[in-house]
Amino acid sequence: MFKQIKSIVFWSLLYKFRKRVTLVSLLLFSALFSQFIYSDIVEYLKLKEQIDYLDYILPLKWIFILFCITSSVFLLLSLFKKEEVKEVKNKNKKIKKDDKEFSKREEKFLNKKVRNQAEILLDK
Repeated sequence: MFKQIKSIVFWSLLYKFRKRVTLVSLLLFSALFSQFIYSDIVEYLKLKEQIDYLDYILPLKWIFILFCITSSVFLLLSLFKKEEVKEVKNKNKKIKKDDKEFSKREEKFLNKKVRNQAEILLDK
């Protein structure tokens, strides 16, 4: 019983946040994939005997990895902030609708039945 509930919760959350989850997984996958690219570049530079460029490639690799990780963390943390903002906006809309007062003329038209041309013809 508990397994089914846990499975339902997991799949419903995955379905709800599927765009964010795929984006986070792609970012983390690209961070891991950058390690393989870096090792290939190092081997190539060693074969060409251009080891001077290794000083530039290592910081670039780590900048890319840190960018992927921080953006993933930001995406995960921002999942829950959007829901709170939407609730506040909905509350503000309800308050604005309740505070609106109608003039006497507007109240008269609220209760008045509007008749269209077809109803007038049917009455004749």
